[in-house]
Amino acid sequence: MAFTLAELEARLSHPDLLDGGVTLAHDASSLFDHFLVRVESGEVRAARRDEHGRWHAVPWVKRGILLGFRIGRVVEMGSESTGLNHFLDKHTFPVREFRLEHGVRIVPGGSAVRRGAHLSPGVVCMPPMYVNVGAFVGAGTMIDSHALVGSCAQIGERVHLSAAAQIGGVLEPINASPVIIENDVIVGGNCGVYEGTVVRERAVLGAGVILTRGTPVYDLVKETVHRATADAPLEIPAGAVVVPGARRVSSGWGAEQGIALQTPVIVKYRDEKTDAATALEAWLR
Repeated sequence: MAFTLAELEARLSHPDLLDGGVTLAHDASSLFDHFLVRVESGEVRAARRDEHGRWHAVPWVKRGILLGFRIGRVVEMGSESTGLNHFLDKHTFPVREFRLEHGVRIVPGGSAVRRGAHLSPGVVCMPPMYVNVGAFVGAGTMIDSHALVGSCAQIGERVHLSAAAQIGGVLEPINASPVIIENDVIVGGNCGVYEGTVVRERAVLGAGVILTRGTPVYDLVKETVHRATADAPLEIPAGAVVVPGARRVSSGWGAEQGIALQTPVIVKYRDEKTDAATALEAWLR
């Protein structure tokens, strides 16, 4: 049975879907298979950007992924073509295999992309790296060694996720927005971006920057502090250059001991000099 996009959304939006109240066993498997193909093609995404530039989670897409876990059973899997000889996981989420027509470059050495993830043409994967279900990776992006793209994370075009960069994932609650990395962002080595943080286009995160929902980011250029609110995630402005910093504890025993807390700092906004320093990216691709 084939499903149109509208039918997929309607069925996966049903409030009783994950309780078994809407799908029979034979129908659930077919529904999930058609859904997974749409996610891998990039036609269906776990987050969308509205006309005002704000990003929102797409709950029915997350429901579709969770359906796969609900109906899946743990089996032994492995494939010589993926380089992974033996593993145990839900049968609904095997390792995704690519062909030349996908236009993706995966260097040998232990990398894995789970089924239900989208990699656009021109993506380069350096070993070992991992992309989880529901993630979207845009054209021309490089995922470097030991980098992780978590569940439903949305990565734009021409992004560089440097070695050991961690892009957090989220499946539940279904309304929680995933991490967003927009086009032309550079994420330095050992960075961590978590809890729905949005990094706007052309921003640069220096090595070791950690961003969470509770992280205040001090903007030395605009003399302000960027924070998440109850209604909005932490956002790094377009073109911002962020480096690790510290702020001193101002009172109490911590102040007496000279303690400082780590905090990211925006030291400049991207300019021609910054772009010249990152021009090597194009040659590496």
